[in-house]
Amino acid sequence: MLAPQDAAPFLAYRGELAALATAGCWTISALAFTAAARRLGSLALNLVRLGMAFGLFVLFGWIVRGCALPTDATAHNWLWLSLSGVVGLTLGDLCLFRALVLLGPRLTMLMMSLVPIITTLIGWVVLGERMALLSGLGMLLTVGGVAWVVMERRPGDAKGTTAVSATGLLLALGGAVGQAVGLILSKLGMEGYDALAATQIRITAALAGFIILFLILRAWPRLTAALRSPAGLGFSALGSFFGPFLGVTLSLVAVKYTLAGIAATIMAVVPVLIIPFIVIIYRERVSARAVFGALLAVAGVALLFLWPRN
Repeated sequence: MLAPQDAAPFLAYRGELAALATAGCWTISALAFTAAARRLGSLALNLVRLGMAFGLFVLFGWIVRGCALPTDATAHNWLWLSLSGVVGLTLGDLCLFRALVLLGPRLTMLMMSLVPIITTLIGWVVLGERMALLSGLGMLLTVGGVAWVVMERRPGDAKGTTAVSATGLLLALGGAVGQAVGLILSKLGMEGYDALAATQIRITAALAGFIILFLILRAWPRLTAALRSPAGLGFSALGSFFGPFLGVTLSLVAVKYTLAGIAATIMAVVPVLIIPFIVIIYRERVSARAVFGALLAVAGVALLFLWPRN
């Protein structure tokens, strides 16, 4: 067991470490949800995954907090965290999961590299957060490294896929904006509140949003069909644990203990973490350009751990 003096360095970087752990969770969930979406469809998957996550939160809250639902939250917590859930996890993820189907996990996650820039700008305007020069350089290196890979043209790309790719990229951009705004709204709504319970509020609001969407679209037959796929449900369960349950909770811990822009930047390294899985599972070849971009991103994240602390 660590002594208090030994644990101090870890506590100083707990926001950044939580963000890095979030990126690891989202790497696993991106792969699992891509496999699930191809079996269930992106719309049905969103409702299934949020329902599974809600069940996990109820069980965990009852066992650990002695409170199955976040009844101890204030009206302030409920308002801002619910808005965060609808914007980030309903609207944003609706775009993101459709993009995963059209683009695949690596390119979709690479497009999500815009999240740090959007989050930093909103955090500056809304929260008054300002990055130190070293942190700004780290963000630019990380985002630049990811963008370097995004802009890579592949000789095998077919001309006929341009329209589909454009649609996928726009959807991924919508997912990025939703995630950025959702992070800022989460930070506004937490105010020292428990991160796990705060995530449960976001999940509850997002689940309600998708139920309303299903009612409007009369999409219940899609859900019925999705429930008949054991493999799809299995991948959904895996992604739900590492995504909306563990990953989203860690993301709130991250924005609680560090600047929102720094947390978002570290979380954006999913494309770097996902490359080995893509090589093994999808047997994609990784170019020297992709490796160089990954190294830039890693260097940028290293700089983000060096921002001045009070």
